[in-house]
Order: sequence, then C-alpha cells, then structure tokens
Amino acid sequence: MTSHPTTTPAPTVDALTGAVLAGEHGPLPGELVATSVFWIHHGTRLACGDTTYLNQYVLVRLGDSFGGCAFEAGEIDPAVCRDASGAPLDVLLREGPRPLRIAALDAYLAWHRPHRDGGAEPVTLPAGTPEVRARARDAAIAGLLDIRPGARVGLIGVVDPLVAAIRERGGVPLPCDLNLRSTRWGDPVTTDMHEVLERADAVVATGMTLGNGSFDTVLGRCRARGVPLVVYAQSGSAVARAFLGSGVTALSAEPFPFSQFSADPTTLYRYRTAGRP
Repeated sequence: MTSHPTTTPAPTVDALTGAVLAGEHGPLPGELVATSVFWIHHGTRLACGDTTYLNQYVLVRLGDSFGGCAFEAGEIDPAVCRDASGAPLDVLLREGPRPLRIAALDAYLAWHRPHRDGGAEPVTLPAGTPEVRARARDAAIAGLLDIRPGARVGLIGVVDPLVAAIRERGGVPLPCDLNLRSTRWGDPVTTDMHEVLERADAVVATGMTLGNGSFDTVLGRCRARGVPLVVYAQSGSAVARAFLGSGVTALSAEPFPFSQFSADPTTLYRYRTAGRP
C-alpha cells in the first residue's frame, strides 16, 4: 500500500454533513424520519485477558438501515431515545451531541448506499465464542495492511486481538487509547495521538475517532505525511467510507448489529483504494 504526501486541504466530517444536508448525496434529510433511536451499554472481557472493555453506542434506524456511534460514559443521556425517535433526520444531523449526529449521518449514508449492495469485499465472521469472532475480525482488519516487516503501525483505539494481528503480519504496534494503559502483553499505551501519528509508517484507527472528533486530525496528518490510513469502523462505517481515496486507503466496515452481539455468522465489508490521500 503506497501513499503520497499532499498539501491540498483535507476533507472534514462537518463538510460531509453539510453536503448531505444540502442534498448532494441523495434526498434531503428533512424529508426523512429517524424510525428509532436507541442505545446499548455493554461490557466484554475476553478469555485469558485482564481488561474489561466498556462500550456505549447510540444508534439511529432509518428505514432498512442502522447508523451507530460509540460514546464516552455520561456523554449522552438515555432520554435521547425518547426525544430523538421519530424526529426528522435533518434535526438529528444539526442538533444534539456529536455521537448522535454521527449515528444519524451513518444511517443516512448506509440507507442511500448499503454496504451489501456492491463495491466491497464481504467477509463472513464464523460462528463461535467472542474470542473466535474477535480474532477473525481483527485478522480481517490487519489483512488490509500492506506493510514491510518492522513497519511501525499506529493503532488509534486499542483492542488486544488487533495488536496480535499486526504483530503476526510483521508490524510493530504503536498503541494509543484514552482509556487503556497497557495491552495484555504489557505494551505501554500512550494517550498522545499526535506523537503516534508522527512516528507511524501506517495508521489503523477506530471509528470511535468519528465520535470523539479526532478523525479529521488523523485524516489530515496521514494525508500530509503520505501515511496509509486503515479505518476499522463499527462507529460510522458508512461515514468513514465517504473518505476512501481522500485520505482513507482501506476500510473494514461493520454495520449494526455488531459482531459482539451475536454468536452466529455475521458479515463485515472490506474496502480498498489505490487512490492517493
């Protein structure tokens, strides 16, 4: 995977939202209604691990599509489910906390162009335990990396199976996360995203960067340095797809319902682009 530095202005999530509101990506959102808005709060501890992952998601349903975005504890009140369900989609895109706006944008883009309707490589995750499914998911994500042995891979948002998958491909993980301090193998996890972005030969970022507002920074720095950027997204998978070829070089998109909520086979969608950032 080869990228090249660019000095052209980086696209932004706010610009994408503005284009959607203006009808540049399909029907005007004001003509559409969010069928339902709901949230999920869950915890996971994988076997042989000592970390309990705590995650909260807000989700928006639009017709036959779902949009989702993770958020930090306390950032959204459960009352959002009552207040936002049945609201015009343009209201959700303009108002409320950022994760709700991202979930609404994700729902719109996934509704207008479902992942299942072509342009992506479907990857079926096998039935099984959380550990089996997590390893299969993270191997699929790592498979999007085209790296030389010893390449430093910035990991913005840390899950241990992905750290292992990067190592198995010969990469050296540079883990960064706001909520973890070490991997299960004792690797230190920094909270300094900027330091990682300056050192990395390639970057793998979670869709959570869309929800916390750091995605534009990650995208812009990878474009400026010519560093490949792979996004693995449960949060905002259709939003991240909109940046393919504009800084995002590959994407693992996992629309709702996410793999951790089922023991049966589910599908994620892999995108690659040869375009320059």
